[in-house]
Amino acid sequence: MQKRTLGTSNLEVSALGLGCMGLSFGYGPAVETQDGIALIRAAVDLGVTLFDTAEVYGPFTNEDLVGEALAPVRDRVVIATKFGFKFENGKQAGLDSRPTHIREVAEASLKRLKTDRIDLLYQHRVDPNVPIEDVAGAVKELIQAGKVRHFGLSEAGVQTIRRAHAVQPVAALQSEYSLWWREPEAEILPTLEELGIGFVPFSPLGKGYLTGKMDENTTFDATDFRNTVPRFSSEARKANQAVVELLGTIAARKNATSAQVALAWLLAQKPWVVPIPGTTKQHLLQENVAATAVELTADDLRDIDTAASRITVQGARYSEAAQKMIDR
Repeated sequence: MQKRTLGTSNLEVSALGLGCMGLSFGYGPAVETQDGIALIRAAVDLGVTLFDTAEVYGPFTNEDLVGEALAPVRDRVVIATKFGFKFENGKQAGLDSRPTHIREVAEASLKRLKTDRIDLLYQHRVDPNVPIEDVAGAVKELIQAGKVRHFGLSEAGVQTIRRAHAVQPVAALQSEYSLWWREPEAEILPTLEELGIGFVPFSPLGKGYLTGKMDENTTFDATDFRNTVPRFSSEARKANQAVVELLGTIAARKNATSAQVALAWLLAQKPWVVPIPGTTKQHLLQENVAATAVELTADDLRDIDTAASRITVQGARYSEAAQKMIDR
């Protein structure tokens, strides 16, 4: 597995990380604990070193799973987790990035992750009620105390990134980015390049859509959050098939899968981009990791861009409630 450095932070990770959320939360029932541990350890064996979790995944159960799975190899891996939500009766209940809360969450996450330090601690969503300078200052104190190594932001806008970075250097921004969500290219990517911040795209496979394995007739489990996403309505999935067909065309040319081309395209954008696809199946994990060996030429990338520029993707990427938590 090739390695990449997230910006100028000296945080070196595998070119592809593993998003662990779906093992516990979001895409239907949680996997059996032993199956989740086996998948995470298989990723380690394949050379993956960046593992992404958050207290809100479950809530809390995903951190427990990741901590147990990685305890035997703790010094070989980079663990990223996140703060920023409050909970009532075990359920997410809005945002909370007050410094006192950040410190409490960090202590609780350290226990669940069975570790003495968090390698990368992200603010999960920007809290409009807490100045980002206060947030960055709280994480700076955790870094000085040796409990956190690097500071990250998720779904933050350009001005928030600049303000946070001025207080405590931001190692990485985590936001959605893929061939069917390219908004970060306008302002986010140039800002990250200027400031020396790495980029960790989540949902690099379009929450499964870009694999080419679903169509307008695909149904989801009742607990799957894609049921609430406009882009996953039956009509939108039918309208957006052009994106999948484009990937399929390039995949045939490269003797690869659509998923591998979608990941290779992201890897080709910048040397400090590290996607974190998630999966619950070991054969798909192996397929994703193999994407790091797919070489897209300048001609391939030009063909993809030209074809993609003619496609207008249909449907919002989040429900209205979730969209309100995005800082722009």
